[in-house]
Parts: sequence; structure tokens; C-alpha cells
Amino acid sequence: MSNIAQEGRDGRSGGAVFWIALRTSLLFIILCGIVYPLVSTGLAQLLFPHQANGSLLKDKDGNVVGSELIGQPFTGSSYFQGRVSSIDYKAEASGSNNYAPSNPDMLARTQASIEQWHRDNPDVPIDRLPIALVTNSGSGLDPHITPQSALVQVPRISKLTGISAADLETLVGEYTENRDLGVFGDRRVNVLKLNLALKEMLGK
Repeated sequence: MSNIAQEGRDGRSGGAVFWIALRTSLLFIILCGIVYPLVSTGLAQLLFPHQANGSLLKDKDGNVVGSELIGQPFTGSSYFQGRVSSIDYKAEASGSNNYAPSNPDMLARTQASIEQWHRDNPDVPIDRLPIALVTNSGSGLDPHITPQSALVQVPRISKLTGISAADLETLVGEYTENRDLGVFGDRRVNVLKLNLALKEMLGK
């Protein structure tokens, strides 16, 4: 069918169709590209400001020290240590090598982690070392450890800081989070939150 016949059939010229398409496109650009992001961002800031801004944690002086959602390394031996990260906790590189248990590189890294643990924690037998402390999480960014993984570090931290083991165990208990809705996940300890509380305790 010719263009002239088609125009006569639907009563619209090619130019009219073009302007309809253009107006529709502009409408959805405004709605989806401007209005929706502004509304959703505004609601997030109003209802969940902490989460919307990255779940950032601050020290007692108000300085941002990290996010409660992303793990980070702690160089001081007097602090609780988190899980191993094969990506050095780089959020833009989330993931892991996904090695099989028999992979030589993974075995070598795990063995090195165990040896380092033994040097840092000579008072704790190797058979008490939780596997989570020498293995990488799926994302390499896990900010949590199990309560047992925190408690097993208490002898080292007590010796280095002079804080009694009983007080440190109480601190771990205070920062142990329960399962979500009492069902999902496991009990866990956010390492950054725990270390911030430990730092405050050391400052008293």
C-alpha cells in the first residue's frame, strides 16, 4: 500500500505520527528519568536516610569510618579481625575466585591464613579456629563473622589491650545480631561495629 493510501486510511500524516511519538517519548523521559528517581530518592531519604546514604558508620568524633554493609581490613592485632577477602574488600570488585576445595592456590592461601592465625593467637589451639576466619565469603565483602569467630579472638585481644576476657565476651554478646525475623540467616557480629565499641572502651 502506498504512503498516500496509508495516510488516507488512518487519517494521519507521517508528520503527525512523528509528533505523537516525540511527545510520548518526552513524557516517559520526564516520568521515568526525572519524576520517578526524584520521588523514590526523596522517599528513601525521608523514610530510610541511613540506608539510603550507604549505611555509613561514624566514630565518636563524627568521622565516617566505613559502611556496615562492607567489610574492611583491620591492621591492628588488638582489634577483631573479619573474614579473609581475596579482593581486599574492594566493593567494585565484588566476587571471589570460586576455587574448588582441591585448588592448589586456595589450599596455599588457606594454609597461609592458618599459619598467620597461629602466630597471632598462640594461646588458641588450631582445632578451635573457625573455618570462616580462613575462608573467603562469596562476595569477598562480608562485614560479619559468627559469634564464635569473635569469641575465639578474645584471648589475643585481652592480652594486647589489658581488657579482661569477661568484659570482651560481654561486648561480643552485646553486638551479636540475631537471625532476621528469627528465622533467616545465622547469628552474626558486625566486625566494624564491634571494633568501634572496642575502640571506645579502650579510650575510657
